[in-house]
Amino acid sequence: MTTEAGAVPAKESAAAERRGGRETGRRRPEGAVLNVFSHGILIVWALMVGLPLIWVLWSSFKSSGDILSSPWSLPRSFHFENWAHAWERASIGRYFGNTIIVVGCSVIGTMVLGSMAGYVLARFSFPGNRFIYYLFVAGMSFPVFMLVIPLFFVLRDFPGVTLLATYPGLILVYIAFSLPFTVFFMTAFFRTLPTSVAEAAMIDGASHTRTFFQVMLPMAKPGLISIGIFNFLGQWNQYLLPMVLNQNEHHYVLTQGLAQIALQQGYDGDWGGLMAGMVIAMLPVLVVYFLFQRQVQAGLTAGALK
Repeated sequence: MTTEAGAVPAKESAAAERRGGRETGRRRPEGAVLNVFSHGILIVWALMVGLPLIWVLWSSFKSSGDILSSPWSLPRSFHFENWAHAWERASIGRYFGNTIIVVGCSVIGTMVLGSMAGYVLARFSFPGNRFIYYLFVAGMSFPVFMLVIPLFFVLRDFPGVTLLATYPGLILVYIAFSLPFTVFFMTAFFRTLPTSVAEAAMIDGASHTRTFFQVMLPMAKPGLISIGIFNFLGQWNQYLLPMVLNQNEHHYVLTQGLAQIALQQGYDGDWGGLMAGMVIAMLPVLVVYFLFQRQVQAGLTAGALK
């Protein structure tokens, strides 16, 4: 009786193992197909993004004649003068400096105002809290094309002084353009941080300002880096807003300068200088993301992990 009773579970266990083996065998081909498909999509996407960048890079070292006659060939000789011509003759150096001023000030202003607003909306309950939060969220739904004409007249008719085609005017517009998503992101991030640390700081006598800047803001560093990178990329590549609101050629940013250089190529034919200018415009974005890619990934996943 004992042998027969023990044999039944053994047979059931063997049958279960065979069923599990068949199910695993069915899952393996499905997983393998999905894995190959996903990797294929990633490879195609990488080629679509990477090949144009590589082509622009090696074209920046070719002469204009070589670019037109054999655009897909490697450089026969390296023409480093293309970079000098782009920086000096095409005024890429001035456009680069203007972009650094505008984007640097606007990113700092966006991060300070966005983090402060996000902290207040996430940590304090007061009448109108949700209304203000959803007002910022609604700001992300407006296409920029709908706002350029009203912004033009607001900057032109600003009380006391015109802000049109000036650094402060463009900086304020960039901050207003980036603030809704920054507040939305930082509000969600501050909600994931523990409240006990802030409460302990308040018990020790710290003011709200000191608690924010010395306690909560350092804890939000991953989120600040992530949203800072997104704001930097968006503002660095912005074209429509400066094209409409910044008509002073001495205040042109890189996107405006590259567009002007591209229009002049029909007369000058300096395609090598144009390619070098494009590489100069792309380098800061690539360097910033390369240096902070781990922080960006940590900031995006910090809320989920906590």
